[in-house]
Formats: sequence, structure tokens, C-alpha cells
Amino acid sequence: MTSRPFAFSTPVIRLSLTTAAALALIALAALPMREDLYLGIAGTASDSSLLHGPAGAVAARGLLLLVVLAAIAAVWSGLRDRAAFWRLATGGIGVVGAYLLSEVIELMVTEERPCRVLDVDTIMSCPEVGDWSWPSNHSVIAAAFATACIIALPRAAWFAVPMAVLIAFSRVAAGVHYVHDVASGLALGTAVVALVVVVLQPVAHRLPRSLATTHPVAHLRP
Repeated sequence: MTSRPFAFSTPVIRLSLTTAAALALIALAALPMREDLYLGIAGTASDSSLLHGPAGAVAARGLLLLVVLAAIAAVWSGLRDRAAFWRLATGGIGVVGAYLLSEVIELMVTEERPCRVLDVDTIMSCPEVGDWSWPSNHSVIAAAFATACIIALPRAAWFAVPMAVLIAFSRVAAGVHYVHDVASGLALGTAVVALVVVVLQPVAHRLPRSLATTHPVAHLRP
């Protein structure tokens, strides 16, 4: 039995878009108190010997864990579940699209980093001038990778979701983003990947059958 292309009514897509909407509302709610939230989180993390090292490590290199998860998912699905593989492939296109869109938005909004605006000691060095704050690229990419993996293999959610949230939170704790930056980034990454999968999945759904038709010898019995 062949799987059907994903649509907006598909539970995982519906959940992804609902989550993105909720994250966007969180970002909107955090905006009026962005300075207080930032100073509370970044200041506490900077002063804590317990949080200083882990927050900096996750903020700088946490994305690598989601990249590894995506690679494992690609190998596993490529060997055992081609439908999941093509969902992951279309999700991968969404990851690239989400990142590029976030870069365009950053250049349009040009919000300064909080570590340049506010007087606070931070775990990470403040990025150079012109490296804008909203939305958080790390959060966009984290959410995009997590969403792509979950759409392909829903069981990946137990690791992908907390990891994406942890990466986003660590960017605030490390002092390089406001809370609304990372919440917006999570929303953007989640929404773009879900939408790209819905749009491209019908093409990916037909592709394996087209390849099989192009190479009919593989289906001949000896």
C-alpha cells in the first residue's frame, strides 16, 4: 500500500503549523518585556558557574546534534522507508528555504543585538555589527531540522523537540538574542518546513514511481 501525499489536514502538518502559531504568539507577548526577560536570563546564566559552560556549548554547537539526527534519519529511511526518505528530502529543502528567508528578514528589520544595546556581561562574545538579531538564525535552523525529522519520522520528536527548544533558549542565556528573537525563529523554521513539505510532497510522492517506470528492468523477474 502506497502512502498518500501530505496535506494541511495531515496530523503532523496540522500540529506543526499550530505549534508555529503558538510560538509566534509567545514572541509577540515577549516583545514588550524583551529587555527584562533578556537581562534576567542572560544575566543569571552569565553569573552562574553551573550554567555558564553548558549554555555556551549548546549555543555554539548544539545545532550539530540536529544535523547528526537528520543524517541518521536520512540513512535509516533511505534503507528502510522510502516514503519517509522523500518526506525528509522535501523537509531538507524547507530547511534551506527557512534559513534564506530568515536572512532576508534580518536584512529588512536590522534589529540590533541585545548585547550591543544593554549593559550586561554575556557568555558569548557579541556578534559583529551588521549581524542582526531578529529572527534568530540558530533557532530557525534548529526548528527547521527538527520539523523535517519529525515529519519524516515522528518518533524523532522525543529528541528533536527538546533539543530545538534548548538551542533556542541557550542563545538567550548566552546573551546574543532576545526571547522574541528565538521564539520567532522557532515559529518561522517550523512553519516554512511544514509548508514546503505540503507543497512539494506530491512531486516527491510521484518521483519513486517515475524512476521505477524509467528503469523497468529493475522490476523484471529473473
